[in-house]
Amino acid sequence: MPAVFPFHAVQYAQAVVSRGADVSPLVAPPYDVLDAHAKAVLLARSDKNIVSIDLPHIPAKELGPPAAYAAAADTLAQWVRSGVLTRRNSPVMFVYRQAFTFAGRPFKRTGMACTLAVRPFGPAPGGGVLPHEETFSGPKEDRMALMKATATQLSPIFGMHPDERHAAVAVLASVTDTRSPDFFARTADGTLHEAWALDDPATIARYQSALADEDVFIADGHHRYTTALNYLAQLGGAHDLPPDHPARRCMFVLISMSDPGLIIGPTHRVLGGMAGYSRDALGSALAPYFTLTPVPGSLQSLHEALHAHGAAQPGRLGLWDFASGTGVLATLAAPDPLAQRFPDKAPAWRTLDVALTQHLIVEQVCQPLLNAGKPVQWAFPHSVQEVIDIGAGRELGSGGGKSFSPQLAVILRPTPLESVRAVSRANLLMPQKSTFFFPKLATGLFMNPLA
Repeated sequence: MPAVFPFHAVQYAQAVVSRGADVSPLVAPPYDVLDAHAKAVLLARSDKNIVSIDLPHIPAKELGPPAAYAAAADTLAQWVRSGVLTRRNSPVMFVYRQAFTFAGRPFKRTGMACTLAVRPFGPAPGGGVLPHEETFSGPKEDRMALMKATATQLSPIFGMHPDERHAAVAVLASVTDTRSPDFFARTADGTLHEAWALDDPATIARYQSALADEDVFIADGHHRYTTALNYLAQLGGAHDLPPDHPARRCMFVLISMSDPGLIIGPTHRVLGGMAGYSRDALGSALAPYFTLTPVPGSLQSLHEALHAHGAAQPGRLGLWDFASGTGVLATLAAPDPLAQRFPDKAPAWRTLDVALTQHLIVEQVCQPLLNAGKPVQWAFPHSVQEVIDIGAGRELGSGGGKSFSPQLAVILRPTPLESVRAVSRANLLMPQKSTFFFPKLATGLFMNPLA
């Protein structure tokens, strides 16, 4: 892994001066899961919530006006001047633990907030930084404008590392088992976020040693890491930056892949706006590739069937037709149907449920055969209930809108963690929205100054 370091964190002052401080009103989820309503709810709790700075423009999937980013920078500077935020004099790492419930079961997930030497994506001697998903251009432009205006990395990137000897986990436990957290927050999803500031050189050295020669896999934050690369390149083009310049380091929360709380949830697809779509037309178009088995009952019944019989079989999807309220299990029948189109991709990539959905169902069936070659409309819900709400018009979903008319839901299983590792190490990228790591890291617990 690239070298990891403590950093001169910028934090809310009360998290530094008040032991056991509750900073719940001040933190936010990552920018890319928030809309205008969610921002307003956060600001109603506190006008000093980090969302004032981290989400100056909505939607963040596209570049906003320069005034929005200038206002965010002004707010950050004013909060530092007035003492709302403070910068630590000595560098620290933070042990960061999240306690949460997923699928009715309690979990804890623990990582280390630190900075990582910025290097290009890809394998490297001593460990590389490996992405697993494709990215969009708009969010990278938005994050770059915000980083340039504030000279601050406002939220950590979620990284994973193998930790097969459990050495990193042992270092984290040596902190969490011996003292209470220095500050905490509870977010709207019920997750408890706890953090321990770590400035002990010996413990930091043990952690750095535990990560030697390990790859880091980006779980969440591909756009933000690309932004860090671009920011460094722009600064380096104008200045001869010293080796320890803050812009050469990027803030991560690093979590062991052996942590039992490392949970991946599904990201389903809801498709619509297809002029030639019908249940029968879809069935005929998919017949060369899939065996379609009707599943009586509700959408929840389809979801349960997907996870029951043959649940580990690759190439197995649930398809729900909103007009008729019926579902089928689609089981891959054709041998490796993406091989001809993607001969350079590994079989493990070509049989991913998300790859089959994107490159076979959408790009080879829905768009050309059911929508005259035009792009379909998308939403990306994470739960069956969200799919139901989108179908009933109670929720639009990302990618939706007033003109979005849901026709088809593709119900997916979570992408396995081993698939993420294998695809990343093969230097391949999954389609966008292939993984949903739950819960999200909180923004506002600590920030990384780049000036």
